[in-house]
Amino acid sequence: MSHSRRDFLGTASALAAGAGLSAIIPSSVSAFAPVSAADKIRIGAIGINGMGWADLNAILKNPGTECVALCDVDKNVLDKRAAELAKGGAKVKTYGDYRQLLADKDVDAVVIGTPDHWHCLMMVEACQAGKDIYVEKPIGNSIAECRAMVAAQQRYNRVVQVGQWQRSQKHFRDAIDFVHSGKLGKIRLVKVWGYFAWVNPISKLPDGTPPAGVDYKSWLGPAQNRPFNPNRFHFNFRWFWDYAGGLMTDWGVHLLDYALLGMKSATPNSIMAAGGKFANQDSGAETPDTLTTVFEFDEFNIQWEHAMGIDGGPYARGHGIAFIGNNGTLVLNRDGWEVIPEGKRMEAVAFQKSVDNGLDLHAQNFIEVIKSRKMIDLHAPIQVGSDIAVFSQMGNIAYRTGKKIYWDKEKGKFTDDDANKLIAKEYHNGYKLPSVS
Repeated sequence: MSHSRRDFLGTASALAAGAGLSAIIPSSVSAFAPVSAADKIRIGAIGINGMGWADLNAILKNPGTECVALCDVDKNVLDKRAAELAKGGAKVKTYGDYRQLLADKDVDAVVIGTPDHWHCLMMVEACQAGKDIYVEKPIGNSIAECRAMVAAQQRYNRVVQVGQWQRSQKHFRDAIDFVHSGKLGKIRLVKVWGYFAWVNPISKLPDGTPPAGVDYKSWLGPAQNRPFNPNRFHFNFRWFWDYAGGLMTDWGVHLLDYALLGMKSATPNSIMAAGGKFANQDSGAETPDTLTTVFEFDEFNIQWEHAMGIDGGPYARGHGIAFIGNNGTLVLNRDGWEVIPEGKRMEAVAFQKSVDNGLDLHAQNFIEVIKSRKMIDLHAPIQVGSDIAVFSQMGNIAYRTGKKIYWDKEKGKFTDDDANKLIAKEYHNGYKLPSVS
């Protein structure tokens, strides 16, 4: 992207913000002209150890994109990824501080692949810096963070794609079209589950010293100050409330998202949950290895269940979504979908196999919308990411309070004081939850 164009976009964004124009510009309409096909979209990636790296590589498969900057608080990861790009002829700038990457005028769009507790701050600041954003799921680590992130996208009108790449897969869309056809009859229960033998409960480990090259203070960021523990770092961060929400927000946002899409509803009346560390009571994790959660709506329930260390899920599938109707049940997962009839009330539908790469298609959609500025074409816009992240957070709040909790839709909060205390997470180390007006 040319400097003149990038400077224009930044100036236009600043003028719109200063004049309060974002409040009257619908999120589906862009204030900016489409990007010329001749312009390069320059990508910076923050948090590149796992999914952030996968997201970046999927984006770079699209013509007219290039990586110009990488950021990670683990220099070992940073140097490794820069070397991998160099093998392909790409020389990139490297940063240990994400704020320096966001200030880089050569970066047009950013990938945020950090642990969950950093998503909100980085996404909001990226919007303020005039960048377009691909942010990993779940978008926020609390209901309050999700609200702030939606407000930031609306305020600054940036392209924000959430990493819920199943939204880009044909077989998932086809299955939901069948659900919406009414052929299943009245659907009164949607079962959603994740049974994962490949992820076992972690054993307790003693505190220690951060590895050489790791800026642990920056890794903690807004989270509570704690001694370094290897269990809380890299992949296993997701099993601790400070940084994430366990399998409910890790896999639940993918699978429950399609339950909500199928039922055309996002807000339950009540939520109750029960579970714990049943596989290993001496586990070093905080989040439950086994959990059952029931979300109650007016005329149906959605039930989530997960279990770590075993694969024996319902319908002989390790993960999935089952829309249980009076005429039949549609069972859907990443492999494909089928319909199992209820007696002779309807015809069976043979297994419809997945035929595409969801992550690649999701990245392609992100780049296409950056070029067109047609926000309505995004497959997983920020509101979609917020709806399912909030929904999953509700499930975790029910588990943590040990109560059946009720949601007041008009007031946007629970009817229970203990549950309301968990809508926002306390920020530490001088950080504050972003306030976007």
